[in-house]
Amino acid sequence: QVQLAESGGGLVQAGGSLRLSCAVSGRTFSASAAGWFRQAPGKEREFVAAIIRGGGSAYYADSVKGRFTISRDNAKNTVYLQMDNLKPEDTAVYYCNVAEKLHTLVVARGVGSFDAWGQGTQVTVSS
Repeated sequence: QVQLAESGGGLVQAGGSLRLSCAVSGRTFSASAAGWFRQAPGKEREFVAAIIRGGGSAYYADSVKGRFTISRDNAKNTVYLQMDNLKPEDTAVYYCNVAEKLHTLVVARGVGSFDAWGQGTQVTVSS
C-alpha cells in the first residue's frame, strides 16, 4: 500500500506561515495527482488543495484560495503545501494523499475516500 509521511506542522500566530511536506512511497508518484486534506475536531476530513501529475495546474478549496500554494517535486516524491496568512480556522491535522486523477482528490469526502492515510501533521493557529 502507498506510504505517506507528512511533516512541517506546528504552532503559529494568526497571519503567520508554515510549509508542509509529504513524502510518498509505494506508488509511482510522478504518475499520480497529489493533494492535501485537513480535519478539525468534530469535523469531516476535507479537501484543501490538489495538483496534477506534471505540476502545471492546481485546484484549491475556496476557504484557502489565495493563501495556500501546492507544489511538487517528482524527483523527490514529495508534495508541498505553502500556507500563508494563516487563520485560526485553519487549525487542523493536515494529511496528504495521491490518486490517479485530480478529480478523485477534489471530490473526496471524509476519511473513507481513500484506503490509506499517513499520520498527519498538526497545524495550530493562535488567535
